[in-house]
Amino acid sequence: MNLATFWFILIAILFTGYFVLEGFDFGVGILLSLLSRDETDRRVMINTIGPVWDGNEVWLITAGGAMFAAFPLWYASLFSGFYLALLIILVALIVRGVCFEFRSKVDSVRWRANWDRAIFAGSVLPAVLWGVAFANIVRGVPLNAAHVYTGNLLTLLNWYGLLGGLVTLSLFTLHGAIFLSLRITGVLRDRARRTALGVALAAVPLAAAFLAATQVSHGRPATDVTAGLAAVALLGGVAAAFRGREGWAFAGTAATLALAVATLFGDLWPNVLPSSTSAAFSLTVSNASSAHYTLVVMSWVAVIFTPIVLGYQGWTYWVFRKRLTSSDIPAAKTPASSSTGLGGTQRPAGGQS
Repeated sequence: MNLATFWFILIAILFTGYFVLEGFDFGVGILLSLLSRDETDRRVMINTIGPVWDGNEVWLITAGGAMFAAFPLWYASLFSGFYLALLIILVALIVRGVCFEFRSKVDSVRWRANWDRAIFAGSVLPAVLWGVAFANIVRGVPLNAAHVYTGNLLTLLNWYGLLGGLVTLSLFTLHGAIFLSLRITGVLRDRARRTALGVALAAVPLAAAFLAATQVSHGRPATDVTAGLAAVALLGGVAAAFRGREGWAFAGTAATLALAVATLFGDLWPNVLPSSTSAAFSLTVSNASSAHYTLVVMSWVAVIFTPIVLGYQGWTYWVFRKRLTSSDIPAAKTPASSSTGLGGTQRPAGGQS
């Protein structure tokens, strides 16, 4: 394996981590107003992702940085061609982060409701657009001989891209509902479990249709295996959710997302951005990569710092593993008289907010 292929695989792993971890964050944001019945419910839901959501987004930053350094031509063509879609994703992520911090700054029902609507929008838009983007990356986009994108936003809104968007939206929502049922107790947990089963009625057929279409057009024997395993993991996760086994259900949806990303990147290789204009204009692992010395330096940096980042993030999830209940939410306090966490509560000594 040469270093260019190694970095292609590493970027695939980074996006896998992002979709698995940030996927349930998106799901919680989408379900925030749908599952909650009062402010206490909403604060419990937000506090399930409060300690980890910003750390989960580091996977995207790292993936983008790795793409820029290891495959500058891929980065340039992708970000110029998908500029509007990626800008919408970026703005949505910024707005969502601001919402988590600002919703508790004013003791007003209307103020919090407006920020909650923004959390919903900031979760739905990336959930859909990531699916649209990756479906089009695998399908191929119009590139000319200079590897310049010659289409527009409407070019990306083809049936396959839109199907990919619906798949990521439904899978992230399902992933988030199962995550909530794993992290909370009481009536809200039961509500999340019922919602997960309802969302699965849409997620399973959509994912099956997308994987089937992908493998028919772009598949190869190895990715037929990963696509089949993704389907088995999804069905297993839904079955576990039906039986109230939230841990296994979450493992099932996490494995589904990981195997789906592996399938897409496996179907993509050795291309990084296929051209629908002419195969000769496609960007590949070879013609889009940086110089060998750059990849060597990057590899040493990755070897040194990746275990540190993984260890820190694993420690974070271990510290905040406790299930949350409404009793963990103290009475609301105004910002002038307290230091607030994401849900508008003072952080107790145990680290929960």
